[in-house]
Order: sequence, then C-alpha cells, then structure tokens
Amino acid sequence: MIDTLTIKTTKAGHSRLAETDYTDLPFGKVFTDHMFVADYEDGEWKNFEILPYGPIPMSPAISALHYGQAIFEGLKAYKQADGGVSVFRADKNFARFNKSATRMAMANIPEEVFMQGIAALIDIDKAWVPAEENYSLYLRPVMFATDPVLGVRPSATYKFVILANPSAPYYSKPLKVKIETHYTRSAEGGVGAAKTAGNYSRAMLPTVEAQAEGFDQLIWTDAKEHKYLEESGAANLMFVINGKIVTPEVRETILDGVTRDTIILLAKSMGTEVEERRVLIQEVLDNIENGSLTEAFAVGTAATVTQISEITYEGKTYQLTDPATRTVSTAIAKKLNDIRYGVTADEFGWNWSV
Repeated sequence: MIDTLTIKTTKAGHSRLAETDYTDLPFGKVFTDHMFVADYEDGEWKNFEILPYGPIPMSPAISALHYGQAIFEGLKAYKQADGGVSVFRADKNFARFNKSATRMAMANIPEEVFMQGIAALIDIDKAWVPAEENYSLYLRPVMFATDPVLGVRPSATYKFVILANPSAPYYSKPLKVKIETHYTRSAEGGVGAAKTAGNYSRAMLPTVEAQAEGFDQLIWTDAKEHKYLEESGAANLMFVINGKIVTPEVRETILDGVTRDTIILLAKSMGTEVEERRVLIQEVLDNIENGSLTEAFAVGTAATVTQISEITYEGKTYQLTDPATRTVSTAIAKKLNDIRYGVTADEFGWNWSV
C-alpha cells in the first residue's frame, strides 16, 4: 500500500492557474500544474512520482507506438457544496482499467497505485477544481508499453500517468447524429469492450466525414449486419420508448460505461423501467415516427447526459421531440448532478472524498 507520503513530489516552479481563463476551457487542452507517473519494471510497479506537467522522455522504438499497447480511463472530480472535492465512482474506473489491461496483454495496476495516484494529484492541484455549475476536473489515467524493441509481443515494461484538466461541459447543444452502416468501430472477438487507443483512432475518419456533412457525431452499428445500434461517438446510447428506457446491452463490442451504469441505477431508483437488450435501427426509427420514442440521449463521462435532436439514416432525417420537453432524462441528469456536486445525499456511496 502506497500513500502520499511515499510518493516523491517535485512541485512546479510556477503555477499556471492564475493565467487560466475558466470561461474558455476547451476539453482536454488545459492541464493542471502536475501529473502522477509510475513505472512497471521487473514485474513490479515502482518510481511513484508527482512531477510538473510536461513532456516525458521516451524512445521512438517503444512498442506502444508500433503495436498499440495503450489504454486509458476518464473520470471526474467535483467541487462539493461544502467546499470539499470528491471523485465520482473511481472504483468502477479502476476495475475497467484493469479489464482493458488484461484484454491488451498489459500489466494490471494495483488499486492503491491507481487510487493514491489520483488522491496525490488532486491534493497538490486542488485549487484547479472548478466551482462553476456543470464544470469538473477531468482525470485521465493512461498506461502505455515502453519496451524499446521492434518485436510483436507484449511489452515487459509500462508507464502509468495520470493527467488532470479543468473542463467545461463537453457538448453545448443537442446532437445531430448519423447512423453509420459502412465503417465499423468494433467487431465480435475484438477489443470494443476495452478502452484502448485503437478504438478511437479507427473512428476518426468516419467521424470527420460525418462532421463534414453537418453531423455532430455518429451512431455505430454492429459489424456483422449493420442493423443493431451500439454506441454514439465515445458514449453509450439510451432511448425512452413508451416511458421506458431502452439501451443496447453491454457486450464485447460495446464499452461498459460507468455513466451508463449510473444512469440505469438512478432510473430504477426513481421508478423508471430500464430494458437492456439489442436495439434494432428500424425499431428506433419506427418508434420515432409513431411518437412512442420521446427521448434519445448519449451518456458518458465527458458527455454526461447529452440530448440527441435528430437522427439521420440512409439520407433520411428523423426529428425528435424538443429536448426542453424531455422529462425522464432531465430528471435523472439533475439527480446525478446533485449527487456528484454534494447538493443531495449520496445514497449510493459513489463519491470518494479526497
């Protein structure tokens, strides 16, 4: 068990906090003064350090660059109503991080390294946690292979880094999305359930092409038949059909989202029925047209709860109900925010005070 006393700390000589404009926080571009780093060597984790945020020396031959052994997580810290800071559901992100590591044949990380690394980083950069409504400190744990060897095999060494950046809401408006039926995000037997870098790189060209057509994001479909809905961009999908939340079930092609799980648990606690199953494209389109589908939204750590305003399939656009009239997702999102910011009691034990 490590703690903040055994983590070597080198403080930044100058803080950039006073120079940071909190009215202009593009996601993932503004980082706090420090980062946490650790190394996996000789079968163990070592060299726990808090360092000033900045470049990390590495060989251009490291296997992460050539063979893709790189995984990451995303979670958030929130300023509480009482002035404290808490991290939301970090235990779930830790478990998923190691699930990804196992799938990518990488070293697992001990819970104390993951958790105490987060705690130490927030402790030194606590002043960076935004107090504004719907703002947070986004935390990015990442691990990548560091063997300087051009050989196709699992690396024997890894570097683990935790970065932090103050963040405004990821999306500022409801989304216009296109159902993708040519490109594929993930396939059965692949790594779709792992949060690995390659899943995101293969999505970039289709997303750029969709954005050039005027869409905000894509809805991915199954690789085999392209008739089932899976995810939207970097988020899970949810629909309200006849008052019930319907969401694609978690399977090896779909990431087991922490926010997805949170929304499901909150919905059930509030008396809303939830059905997790495979969801046909045609079912969604038919229910939009007959008025049974009243809400569609994307859920994720960055997106939180983001409304979908229209869905386009094979050139035809389906308009959804006005997001301002959506009662189910709006009520759940409010309860989620109230818990995360400490406005209401955390009956689920999700907040971890640091």
